[in-house]
Amino acid sequence: MSDAVNLWEKPQAKEVYMLAGWRQWADGGSISSGLPRYLWQETGARKIGEIANDGFYMFQVPGTHDLLRPVVRFEEGFPQALESSKNEFYYAGDEERGVVFFLGDEPHLDVERYVNNLLFAAEELNVRRIVGFGGVYAEVPYDRERMVSAIYSRPELKSEMENLAVNLSNYNGGASIGSYVCRRAGEREMEYVAFYAFVPTYDFSQVTNIGNTIRLENDFMAWLGVMKRVNYMLNLDFDLRDLEQKCEKLIDVVDTKVAEMDDLAPQLEVQDYMDRLSAEFEEVPFEPLSAVWEDEIRRLLDE
Repeated sequence: MSDAVNLWEKPQAKEVYMLAGWRQWADGGSISSGLPRYLWQETGARKIGEIANDGFYMFQVPGTHDLLRPVVRFEEGFPQALESSKNEFYYAGDEERGVVFFLGDEPHLDVERYVNNLLFAAEELNVRRIVGFGGVYAEVPYDRERMVSAIYSRPELKSEMENLAVNLSNYNGGASIGSYVCRRAGEREMEYVAFYAFVPTYDFSQVTNIGNTIRLENDFMAWLGVMKRVNYMLNLDFDLRDLEQKCEKLIDVVDTKVAEMDDLAPQLEVQDYMDRLSAEFEEVPFEPLSAVWEDEIRRLLDE
């Protein structure tokens, strides 16, 4: 039982999965915060519940000014809006299969109770497996498939991970909210898997007139790589063609930015640096055999 969880609809599908993300520390490329929202918008998912704030968030820390404070908007003295932390559940599906999309704010306080509420909600929604998203910034090529690492909550899930072209994480350090959920889910014998993609970032802080960094705020290539694995692992059919188009545009945009930087600061040899990164990078493409056959059959039918 949980007083913080409010669910006004429960899916009736035979199989229900949850895709979960947070506005959090490990959110490189907005994989954790942007991808769940993108998916529920693309699928027309409806809101079915939420976790109340209920003591999970700090109002302020002395000396940080507005780092943690909710954002309020006034018009002629009247408060029109107050943006506070949110933890929301959306749902899309049919009688056979459904997906719960969860997007929340990483808690500041009482993480045990927060995670217990999330897992309680998953149980109430009859979720078979939770899949979490995360992103980590790294010096990797922007025009190659992203490296993806994975964690899992139950030992029997390892064999599935080995078929997904992922690195099984050996991380040792401060826990993200996804890592915390992974451990607690395993203790409750619940299935939790999380994918963390490495998102390109490049530091040029030594040359102040061109800016400090290139950083992909919405890394659609990482989103696509993660969702290919989700589709395959859960036997789902998310249409990824829009993400494929966004990837092409993303590469074009960064190509243009690199060319501009090369013209502005030729001494940096930015294009040469990018070429070296790409040449030294060991790409691990994820193209499961079934997907290859489906693409080939579709091509033959089109012809």
